[in-house]
Amino acid sequence: MKFKITLALSFLAVLIVFAAFRIDDDPFSAIVKKLDEYTAKYQQEKVYLHLDKPYYAIGDDIWFKAYILNTKTQAPTDISKILYVELINEKDSIKRLVKLPIMGGVTWGDFKLTDSLGEGNYRIRAYTNYMRNFGTDFFFDKTIKIGNSWANKVFTYTDYKYSKENNAEKVAATIRFEDKNGVAYKENDVSYEVQLDYRTVAKGKTKTDLKGDAIINFSNNQSFLNKKGKILATITLDNKQKVIKSIPITSTSNDVDVQFLPEGGTLIEELPQKIAIKALNGSGNGEDVKGKIVDETGEIVTKIETSYLGMGNFTLNVQPGKTYTAKINFKDGSEKDFKLPVAQKTGYALMVNNLDTGKVSIKIMASVSLTNSDELKIVAQQGGNVYYVSKAKVDKQVMTANIPKSKLPSGIIQFTLFSANNQPIAERLIFNKNKIDIIDLKLNALDASAAKKGKSSFSFDASNDQKPVLGSFSVSVTNASKVVPDEDNESNIFATLWLTSDLAGHVEKPNHYFLNDDLKTARELDNLMLIQGWRRFLWRNVINDVGPAITYKPEQSTNISGTVTKGGKPVPNGKVMLMATKGGFLVLDTVTNAEGKFSFDNLVFNDSTKFIVQARTKADRKFVDISVDAVPYQIVTKNKNSADIDINVNNTLMKYIKESDNYFNEMARLGLLERTIKLDEVVVTEKRIIAKNSSNLNGAGNADFVLSSKDLQSCVTLSQCLNGRIPFVIFRNGIPYSTRSQNTPMQIIVDGMPVEADFLDMMSPNDVETIEVLRSAATTSIYGSRGGGGVLIITTKRGGGEVSYNNYAPGIVVVNKKGFSASRDFYSPKYDLNTSGSKVDFRSTVFWSPQVVTEKDGTAKFDFYNADEAGTYRVVIEGIDASGHLGRKVYTYDVK
Repeated sequence: MKFKITLALSFLAVLIVFAAFRIDDDPFSAIVKKLDEYTAKYQQEKVYLHLDKPYYAIGDDIWFKAYILNTKTQAPTDISKILYVELINEKDSIKRLVKLPIMGGVTWGDFKLTDSLGEGNYRIRAYTNYMRNFGTDFFFDKTIKIGNSWANKVFTYTDYKYSKENNAEKVAATIRFEDKNGVAYKENDVSYEVQLDYRTVAKGKTKTDLKGDAIINFSNNQSFLNKKGKILATITLDNKQKVIKSIPITSTSNDVDVQFLPEGGTLIEELPQKIAIKALNGSGNGEDVKGKIVDETGEIVTKIETSYLGMGNFTLNVQPGKTYTAKINFKDGSEKDFKLPVAQKTGYALMVNNLDTGKVSIKIMASVSLTNSDELKIVAQQGGNVYYVSKAKVDKQVMTANIPKSKLPSGIIQFTLFSANNQPIAERLIFNKNKIDIIDLKLNALDASAAKKGKSSFSFDASNDQKPVLGSFSVSVTNASKVVPDEDNESNIFATLWLTSDLAGHVEKPNHYFLNDDLKTARELDNLMLIQGWRRFLWRNVINDVGPAITYKPEQSTNISGTVTKGGKPVPNGKVMLMATKGGFLVLDTVTNAEGKFSFDNLVFNDSTKFIVQARTKADRKFVDISVDAVPYQIVTKNKNSADIDINVNNTLMKYIKESDNYFNEMARLGLLERTIKLDEVVVTEKRIIAKNSSNLNGAGNADFVLSSKDLQSCVTLSQCLNGRIPFVIFRNGIPYSTRSQNTPMQIIVDGMPVEADFLDMMSPNDVETIEVLRSAATTSIYGSRGGGGVLIITTKRGGGEVSYNNYAPGIVVVNKKGFSASRDFYSPKYDLNTSGSKVDFRSTVFWSPQVVTEKDGTAKFDFYNADEAGTYRVVIEGIDASGHLGRKVYTYDVK
């Protein structure tokens, strides 16, 4: 018999703001109170970076403004005062790192993209030290494309074809090699190495054909493990110059995985439930599919189809004794069967309708056998703040309730259904947009100039709830005819702080959900909520008082701390002095406490500074040991947004990087462009020594050659030391190669962490204990495929994060500490009638200001001069006020 339900009983519920919720002897009330206490104790932070452009070219500057919020209060953070921002390359190696002071929840900085960097898919990652306690999933982590025309001779375009043979995935990669003007490199030798998850799966040699194409075939015999990697292709040019290109492998098959996720988390027999569909291709991006649901007899139950990025939903009433299969049709014409999740015999189903513009409708359904008057509870919360609590007796199968959206904040709301014994049994996320959380920006653009090099003046009024807003805003102006905006995937303050910062995993094209305010977009966003998981906290941890381990303290300032001991025992009341000479002479002193600990707080200095710490006993005796506290650097985890990786970055950005050449060439003509000085190759042999303090995995002394600290004393930079002092190693373009494997760069490892070649000049030679050269199979095999080209192991005098080094004298230790990175000013030229024609202005970022502050009446002004190129100029304003309200405004105007 068909199952029927009626909407007979509504919740005996009230809408409750947690601050007004009365705590009594009810155990559930105690759980709700625990949530508030838990999230107040373990408050978290979220970060957003407003970037001046969606993509870049070598030679550009990446300008950014950071906004940091407290997830509990949704206001600018006061937890941390220091932000770290990193530029990470495709090898998951940090290329740039800046440390910035946070003031009122904001800060700003930039990265200069020098010609020592190559093209590729880079990441910008931002976090506070305190955020590290809660995992890297909630760091700001965005993949950006950086092209290279200015310092590049070889351009590649790669196309992958997939097939299968038995259980192996076969891949044919066709790589076209050509110069900047599209002229093919014909009949040139190409050697290659294919790596999947750092494991070499193929090596070989080939030649380009008359079209410049080289075909590389490889197999993936462990497809369940290795899906991503790279091809290292080395082409030999006519002048015998070897150029290495790293080409991403984002997938080894065209398989599409399809998942089915019941609303609330569990499928229950005889309850009609919504089931979400999520279809992902091998690269990790959504792919739309069609199909049908059939029962065990082959009868069609319903047809299904995804609507956007491989996401969709359908409703199914699972009948007892029935099994269901999804027959999915893919775009290549193939079909595959997927079993639906097994349904439980009895249970509760949670359904939420969030498509009404005015209210959220909640429906709870119970199996017939559970209509026994047990009491269920439902809680809606965000960041630990409870916005709705409701209880109801289960004496009917269906219970409903409505919540006005005006009572809910903007962002992700988590609805959790609790059983009679107060255990979470179903969850559902929704996304809410509430106008009360948005800063209304009214832009006055009457004085925007339509002339090249003309002065454009803008003003805007910022208000919230019809009241003026005192806020901090950032402004970017680009020539959108040169920098075509990637609106679905560009940096967006709403998409980050309200959506992706509270979701684990990859969210494809997050800004799409904020471009249109219509029913279609609302359905697509609701499908995302049905599919994406929640990870900031787990209810069972709240109930059981299990908090995260707080290993990393919130940083209010830069400090140097440690412990003084003598004979292994603490030295109380010891005298400790801190000295530095960089940027002016600094001397501070303090005394140790009863445990021998000392601390120098509120240190303010730029860049990396070397400090001398001197300690004495209370009786002024100097033979003591000083242990300086060192916080290890944050490791680089795999890119959670690897689905955003572009296989052909230069090809995608070709129009932009060619046009950028005009700007770089003009800057070079004026002598304003920084270029890298490349040294000639040198091969030198030297007598072998044994390392005394080694991070070599083979053990101390087990290397083919070792340089000690005394060999580095006369060096200014580390790269100068190595380029000419290491036997059997040659340097090309600043990158070391073993003479045994001249096509594969040597892996550089500093204190156990892989780094890039340009990291060498970020180190002081005086800080290095040993440099070990591994070239033979006996010494490199322990490093696996990473050691295929040889390994350079650099061990500092005391390895770690912000490193302290060995004593140079009794009671003295030297500490190298990273200070705040100096923020540069964006150069915005000023033209008048006499100077407007003096030089050509090809800037793509026409104006950038990270700090435009509104007055008490909510008004702010900014002005700039247009560049020397016509086009559609795009103005993007983003910002925040003291309450955490967000604002964004996009405006375009034409320059003739």
